[in-house]
Amino acid sequence: MLGPVLTWWNGLSKRRKVRFWRGASYVVFALVLVGIVVMVDWGRVVDTMIRPDLVGEQFPKIITIAAKNTVIFTVLGFSGGLAIGLMLALMRLSQSKPFRWASAIYIDVVRGIPLLVWILLIGLGIPIALGIRVPGAYGPGALALSIVVGAYMAETIRAGIEAVDRGQMEAARSLGMSYSRAMIWIILPQAFRLMIPPLTNEFVLLLKDTSLVSAIGVTVTSKELTRWGRDGVIHSANATPLVVAGLVYLALTIPMTRFVARLEKKAARSK
Repeated sequence: MLGPVLTWWNGLSKRRKVRFWRGASYVVFALVLVGIVVMVDWGRVVDTMIRPDLVGEQFPKIITIAAKNTVIFTVLGFSGGLAIGLMLALMRLSQSKPFRWASAIYIDVVRGIPLLVWILLIGLGIPIALGIRVPGAYGPGALALSIVVGAYMAETIRAGIEAVDRGQMEAARSLGMSYSRAMIWIILPQAFRLMIPPLTNEFVLLLKDTSLVSAIGVTVTSKELTRWGRDGVIHSANATPLVVAGLVYLALTIPMTRFVARLEKKAARSK
């Protein structure tokens, strides 16, 4: 029984075998999808997750408050992280060993601790231990995001600077420019042009990571999307608000991910 099948299989080229397995995976996926569609109680799903009346109740405040605050946390965290990352990257490339060591220690320590822990430390730990609280409704969350994002951006920025041809710095120095001036006016503009795709990707990731800010508590006017959806679930005993929050996240992230993909393709073509 298996003999003819094995003979047929062995007679196929590698390309046809790949096509066969690809087609088989499509068939299996379609069967699983059909099984899910048939087995799921869609009436219950709609009633517990997509109730039209609860969907309508989320608007327009989920946009004017929650989505707005998510974007504010993202912009503040990204701006602070970019400043910290640039400073750390320059320290990492410095000829001074203390600067290089300090930068490396910061990056390793910050990246080695989860973002949620940093948010809890800055939002709850430091105020309890030292009696010092970061001012502003957005302050604690934005500072925690900046500290962690800066550590990740530092490596991206350093790689971008190192990707610039060394001859650029040598040419600038030969024209009488100081190292710092050449770095600011010659190297960094070229480096940031190379870093646009990865930095944009960092922005998208940060937008989703703002959901962790809800762990330290926020005011009514500074709720971000995840906290808005969770509070809506508690209030209505229904998952619809959280589903709507997820859809708003998609509306924010999908255009940006497509934009990143276009930037990466454009960069690949230019190379």
